[in-house]
Amino acid sequence: MIIFSRPFSRLILAAAIATLAGCSSDPTTDLADYVQQVKNQQRSAIEPLPEFKPYESFSYAATDLRDPFTVPAFSHQQAAVISDKPTSSGIKPDFERPTEPLEEFPLDSLRMVGTLEQMKNNWALINDTDGTIHRVQPGNYAGQNHGKITRITDFEVELTEIVPDGIGGWIERQASIAISE
Repeated sequence: MIIFSRPFSRLILAAAIATLAGCSSDPTTDLADYVQQVKNQQRSAIEPLPEFKPYESFSYAATDLRDPFTVPAFSHQQAAVISDKPTSSGIKPDFERPTEPLEEFPLDSLRMVGTLEQMKNNWALINDTDGTIHRVQPGNYAGQNHGKITRITDFEVELTEIVPDGIGGWIERQASIAISE
C-alpha cells in the first residue's frame, strides 16, 4: 500500500479543482455571440453576373500559303513570262543556260558543310535537303533566284541573286550561305 504524504495529496487536490473549474465555463460563448450578430445583419443583394459575348474562335491555316519572310520563288517559265526584257541597268537572268542541281532548292534550305582547296582552286561543299553533298566553285549557280556563286571563303559562300523587282524588271541582291556548326 502506498502512503501519500500530505503535501502531495494537497497538490493533487488543487490540480483536480483547477481542472474542474476550467471545464465549468463555456469558452465558445463569444464565438456563438459573434455568429448570431452576423446572422442578424441585413443581407445585401448580389449583383447578377454580366452577360458575356460568346467567343468565336478563328482558325488560321497558313500551311498552303507562301512564307512571308522569303522572296517569292518563280520557276524559269514563270520568270520568263514576267519579263524577258532587261531592265534599264541591263540586268536579266540567262534563261538559255542549262540549270544546275542546286537551283532546284531554296537558298535557305542549303547548308555549307566545308571547303576544299587544291592547287589554288577553292570549292565549297553544300548539303541539300535530300542529304546530297555538292561541290561548287565560283561561277556555279545555287538557289531558285538565279544565284551565281561569286566568292568562297572558309566560313561562307557569297552569291549574287537576280530577283524580280516587282514592276517587271530585275535587280541584283547579295546573299550568302554560312557554314553549319
